[in-house]
Amino acid sequence: MDLASTSMQHLSVPAALAPEWELLLQRARDGSLPLPELMDRGNFLQNQQLGHAAAALYETWLGVEGHPTANRLVALYNWGTVLGNIQQHQRAEEIYLQALAISPTFAQARLNLGHQLEHQQRIEEALAAWRGVYDHEGPMEALGADLVGLRTHAFNNAARLLELQRRYEESEALMVRSLTLKPDQTDVMQHYVHIRQKQCKWPVYQPFGEVTHNALLLATSLLATLSATDDPALQMGAAQRFVYEKVTKPKEAPLWRHPASVAARQQGGKIRIGYLSGDLCMHAVGLLTAELYALHDREKFEIHAFCWSREDGTPLRRRLLQSFDKVWRINAMDDTTAAKVIAQAGIDVLVDLQGLTSGARPNILAYRPAPVQVSYLGLPATSLLPGVDWIIADRFVMPPEYLAYCSEKPIFLPHCYQVSDRQREVGATPTRAQYQLPDDAFVFCSFNNNHKMNGEMFGAWMRILAGVPGSVLWLLADNEWAKGNLQREAQAAGVDPARLIFAPRVAPPDYLARFTLPDLVLDTFPYNAGTTASDCLWMGTPILTRSGRSYISRMCGSLLTAVGLPDLITFSVEEYVERAIQIGLNPGRARSYKRYLRDEGRQSELFNMPQIVRDIEREFEQLALAHRA
Repeated sequence: MDLASTSMQHLSVPAALAPEWELLLQRARDGSLPLPELMDRGNFLQNQQLGHAAAALYETWLGVEGHPTANRLVALYNWGTVLGNIQQHQRAEEIYLQALAISPTFAQARLNLGHQLEHQQRIEEALAAWRGVYDHEGPMEALGADLVGLRTHAFNNAARLLELQRRYEESEALMVRSLTLKPDQTDVMQHYVHIRQKQCKWPVYQPFGEVTHNALLLATSLLATLSATDDPALQMGAAQRFVYEKVTKPKEAPLWRHPASVAARQQGGKIRIGYLSGDLCMHAVGLLTAELYALHDREKFEIHAFCWSREDGTPLRRRLLQSFDKVWRINAMDDTTAAKVIAQAGIDVLVDLQGLTSGARPNILAYRPAPVQVSYLGLPATSLLPGVDWIIADRFVMPPEYLAYCSEKPIFLPHCYQVSDRQREVGATPTRAQYQLPDDAFVFCSFNNNHKMNGEMFGAWMRILAGVPGSVLWLLADNEWAKGNLQREAQAAGVDPARLIFAPRVAPPDYLARFTLPDLVLDTFPYNAGTTASDCLWMGTPILTRSGRSYISRMCGSLLTAVGLPDLITFSVEEYVERAIQIGLNPGRARSYKRYLRDEGRQSELFNMPQIVRDIEREFEQLALAHRA
């Protein structure tokens, strides 16, 4: 029986390749196609986007008896790789298992088997496959490849998957083992630093073996750097390293200058604004911008989304998609194709909502698909991306001394840089008892993500608790390791760990509703609250912040200025601690802030969304028309 027959019943190749294809199949069937040529033509077919043909060719070749075992092993491995590339993960799994039946210690087959299992959401089996490589004792079949590299590959994939599963301690342990085996892995060091931040495992920069403190500093991602320092020069350096190492540098002319793109814009008509994001779903960016898109003036503007966001099935996701005039799903496109689609759509202003955050696609911007490209919200810092010209800001988040550390030119909004959603759903008002909060105590609170915390700020919080007898601190219980580490830090600071009360994650409406319970929210530094600050102020609870030298360390101060509570902005840790203790010892002061926010907050400039959108549109219109002229 011809093993390739079922694969090829509906298989077609371009007419120009048909004669060669038929000859290849015939030679595969009669056993006259040597392995090197099989591999070469298989690669050719894949490069022509004919992966199914490549898979059928391997299947046909392997259906012939008499090939040497070593050759069959290589062909099985390559066939499995092709099947994985065309998303046939279950079939790829079967083929890798056939290869492992021939050679149980075949390292690459076991590594790739793990990937196919992960694609099928069989997490424990994937981890076991990789464990079979990094914990294997004795020699392994590696087809001449570097076995150390294969072991680190297994360590790193297992660590990555464990991190995604929020099994941080296990993930960190595997990163340490990987770096011990091969210390010069910058990407692994980057994740090692950030996973310690997520666990509140201080000091974050913990050297070991040949991994030095300086190496960890140099490897730190921009996101982790934002939590570690408010020094804009260090933040700029972290962005610069990423851009140098990861972002493409196109040699051709910007795509927006190509004739098709120019012609689309020269048709005149409405100005086309495109929003570029993978976070148009249940995510902080999606939550903040939900009202923005719908409020755009449709008489003047046409609003496009270019998104690769996950389909999370939430009402927010549906609402976001319905707010655009056109949604372009670019999940399956490579960056070059996506950039060409944006250029051909004639976009005047492309707004990047992602920056260099997780899941970003900065190479799209590098191809310059729009004449005006703007950074907004996703990355509250300079990105150093050569394709991004502007950043939306206000004069609080970007004081004059910060401009030297920003590659983008600022678009200054008159009041506050941040949009928000006035239609956010709020759950039923809870009681303190529901969250194990004492009725008669002053309740401080911080619902910022654990990676935004650091030893200095937590030490300040412990001094605040010590200065306000009977007070408690209500924190987000992001993971069990962070909770345990914070309790130990409190004990070491002489504060009863029982005064730390941990809140579980809840649905967004219930999360908003519980902001009515604390007396005062304490902001983190240098990574200020953004969405969280908007949420607590919308719900009528004051937040105390410390503002520093960087954009991200001044976000909350911008919101407090716009809402009319500048006296809740401090500029040093000493002032921050002193102000918090003053308010904690005078609960009436906290109640007066709440009354102000109840009576005036939602009518303030912070939440005047129609005006903020008009301010953004005015700037975009000027920039777009300047390029259309």
